[in-house]
Amino acid sequence: MTFPKVKIGQPRPLTWRERLDTYLVLVRLHRPIGAFLLMWPALWALWLAGDGHPPWFVVLIFILGVVLMRSAGCAINDFADRRVDGHVERTRQRPLATGGATPTEAVVVFVMLSLLAFGLVLQLNWQTVALSVVALLLTVIYPFMKRFTHIPQLFLGAAFGWAIPMAFTAVTGKIPGYAWILFIATLIWALIYDTQYAMVDRDDDLKIGIKSTAILFGRHDRLVIGLLQLLFFSLLIWIGWTLGRGAFFFCGLAVAALFAIYQQVLIRKREKSGCFQAFLNNNYLGMMIFAGLALDYAFA
Repeated sequence: MTFPKVKIGQPRPLTWRERLDTYLVLVRLHRPIGAFLLMWPALWALWLAGDGHPPWFVVLIFILGVVLMRSAGCAINDFADRRVDGHVERTRQRPLATGGATPTEAVVVFVMLSLLAFGLVLQLNWQTVALSVVALLLTVIYPFMKRFTHIPQLFLGAAFGWAIPMAFTAVTGKIPGYAWILFIATLIWALIYDTQYAMVDRDDDLKIGIKSTAILFGRHDRLVIGLLQLLFFSLLIWIGWTLGRGAFFFCGLAVAALFAIYQQVLIRKREKSGCFQAFLNNNYLGMMIFAGLALDYAFA
């Protein structure tokens, strides 16, 4: 009697549904917080550029583009971190760390999503198309910066904030001075929430040699975050005052400021769960700023 040869320990091939689930985790569609943090500044800019009435076709393109580019960014981030994610408690279950997906698959997903996003941008004017090339470069550069500098969050802020000049060129064909102030404010906001995010991984990052602002700021992290929050709101107040925005806008800022204070409460003990909740809370902060801006234009 003969027996079939069986390779002990050989992994079972994934079904198409399991493969799809792996890709969804790779691009973080199950955790949309990153898409929201990228979307709010884009909507702020679109409403300001369109004087409260941006073309809905342009708004739709930006929303879809946000989802695609955030997903692409997650794929290339996992490719960059494929050798370190397994050593960090929060990331050790990511597809490349577990072997559920290969580095080649991550790069292919990044390229495909980037091409889809570029196809959307081609529906807009040439200025916005040109700026989209910079956005792609920032998306590629950011994941690798944590190996060379303690301020990779600046590159994340630039990548997330680049939707602002793109929004202005898409709607008006030009970028006014206050748009760059809004870009700087968004960059500062990214420093705030990504430092809170990095505080979750600080112990693991120190062990494996990954750099971050949470490590750079050290025991002064809460103080620096607080100062950055003050600067962030000061810039938004200046923009609102310069553009003659009304009570709804400033009420929205006031509510957003309360969320910022709550974040300080969450990170006061520097516990991982509290820092992560503070990071997530920034979604509501950005939402309140947009709600105030939209209502201000609606009832102006």
